[in-house]
This record gives sequence, structure tokens and C-alpha cells, in this order.
Amino acid sequence: MTLPRLLLLAALSAFTSLASAQPAGPAALVSPEVHADRTVTFRIAAPKASEVTFKGDWHNDPLKMTKGADGVWSLTTGPLPPAIYIYSFTVDGIAMADPVNPRIKLRARTSGSLVEIPAETPSLAEYRDVPHGSVEINWHRATALGGKARTVWVYTPPGYSTETNRRYPVLYLLHGSNDRPVGWIDVGNIQFIADNLIAEKKAVPMVIVMAYGHALPFGQPATGPRTNTIAFEDYLLHDVMPLAESRYRILTDRAHRAIAGQSMGGEQSLHIFFNNLDRFSSAGAFSPANFRDLENQKASLLTDSAGTNAKIDVLWIGCGRQDSLFAGAEKLSGLLTAHQIRHTWYPTDGVHNYAMWRQHMIDFMPRLFQQH
Repeated sequence: MTLPRLLLLAALSAFTSLASAQPAGPAALVSPEVHADRTVTFRIAAPKASEVTFKGDWHNDPLKMTKGADGVWSLTTGPLPPAIYIYSFTVDGIAMADPVNPRIKLRARTSGSLVEIPAETPSLAEYRDVPHGSVEINWHRATALGGKARTVWVYTPPGYSTETNRRYPVLYLLHGSNDRPVGWIDVGNIQFIADNLIAEKKAVPMVIVMAYGHALPFGQPATGPRTNTIAFEDYLLHDVMPLAESRYRILTDRAHRAIAGQSMGGEQSLHIFFNNLDRFSSAGAFSPANFRDLENQKASLLTDSAGTNAKIDVLWIGCGRQDSLFAGAEKLSGLLTAHQIRHTWYPTDGVHNYAMWRQHMIDFMPRLFQQH
């Protein structure tokens, strides 16, 4: 037997012995565990930790977890309404996702975990046995951002690949701060919402384009007048839209083009919409971050309500009453009402999470492109 083969066998033998000597991993640990009454138990094995806390996106303050004799920390919470939720652990000051839960929520920085409480009958935001569209990832160089490599996620509706002579309206859908475009897929389930609304003939088939909203590095303060919102507007108009229009069969007139987003993406959507009424006919802002441009920089749009209303097909603003941004969203709606700018104001009970934004999309999407 040759020396290399002997060395290989010795290495394999050592690896096998080492692997068999390792203690059993947390394979039997279940987290999260969704119970029949919609309460949920979360667990994490951390035998040497002195403190573990739990944070879910449906409550404000961290909750202390209890340590068992086996070194497993646990917490049961709920019952929770059927929806999807993001959560994380903090172990001795270190925030982390659930180590045994494969459903990860990626962010611009750090990550969390996902737990879904299913409804007895699948909601419009859940997978149903209907015709389904597709989601593609498009890599490109962002010329407006110095040639950085970026991804653009695109949903195409059922029938797109077979109805090759058909062109579709387009929705540019933006995410929030410390999020990524895939958040609308992994957590927002926008692909299932669109599939189901189209199947029920509540929404027209459309292409949905999702781009990365942190044009400036996340967490980096803006230097000078080029804020992240201004940089993203440049990126959207000069990179994302030309890419989408060159690779997909979408209509390019303003009547068939809409923009919407949640949180930071809601503020960006309003900014871009009111700056580009010659390009977009509709906009949606879900729990929008503080938006000041309209009153401070777009006074002419407010004073010419007839002219502004003639350019708007849909202007939709929604926010949960328990959201810290509710007061700002309500004030914005009040400003529009005071100046007779036609819009929909959609206040509901809820907080700043995708459970709320799924509801927003279900109400918003059927309103789009109905006039044309």
C-alpha cells in the first residue's frame, strides 16, 4: 500500500474516532414549538450562560428566559394571531438567531429567526393550490453607486413564461431599514399574496421588482446632502428601472408603474413618487418612516390639489396603531386631507412587523392598475 493511501486511511480513521467521541448535539431540541392553542415555546441550549433574553417583533421589551437543569433556556409566549414573526435570543449580551431553527431572517446587519402561526384555512398570504409565479435574482453593477455589485429580485406572475406577447404593469417594492429585498419573499410572502390575489381575480397580474434599499452602507451616516434616500432614488431610476425594463416584458408608461414600501421603504416610496409624478401613477407607504419632504419641499403639490390629484391613481398610507411611527403616518394623512389630496388612510391595530405589512399588501395590491 502506498504512503499517501496509508496517510489518507489514518486521517479517515482519526476523523471517525473524533466524530464518535463528540457529545450528542442539540438534535432533539425543538425550537420553536407551536402548540395547538397558538402559544409558542422557544428554547436554546446555553448551559454556561448566566442570562438569556428573548425578543420578538410583536412586543417591545426583551423577555427573560428560564434555565432548566439540562442547561436549556426556555420561554412560552402567546397565544399569537396567525401570522409570521421574527425573533432572536441574547445570550450574555450576544444577540443571535435560533441555532436549531433553519428559517433565518437575513438583515443588512445581524440575523433573526422566523416562526409562523398558520391559520386554520390558509390566508391570502400563505401557500395555496393556485397557479404560481416565479421569483428570479438578477445580479448587476450599479453605475449610480460606483459599480457595486447588487441584486434585484423580480416576481413574474403566473402565465408570464407562456404568454410571451403580453406586457405587464410593474410595482417597485421597497424594504425597510436593516432589511434586504428578500425580506419581502422570505417573510412578506409577496409571491403568495400576488398568486392568490391574481387567482381570485382581485388583482391584475403584475411584475414586482425588489431592489436593495441601502444605497449607502447600512449604519453609515450621510455626509453632505446625498442622503441614503437621495442615493437610492438615483440608483432606482438609473439602474434598477432600466434593468427591469430591458430584461422583463413590462409596460413603461407611468399609468402602469407603481412604487411602494414599508418603513424606510415607505419613506423612500413617497419621496420618489412625489419627485417623479411623470414616471409613477401610484404609491403605497406601509408604516412609513418620518416623511417631511412633502410639506417642506413640495408645497406646490399641496396648493394645486386639482393638478396633483389628476396625476394620482392610487395613494395609499397604512400603519398599525401600536406602531411607534403611527403618529407620523396619521399626521401625513391629515396633511393630505387638509389640502384635499385624494388618498387612502388605512389605520389598524398592529405593530411594526411583516404581519402588519402582509395585511397592507393584501389591501393595497387590488387597487393598482384598475383604471387602465
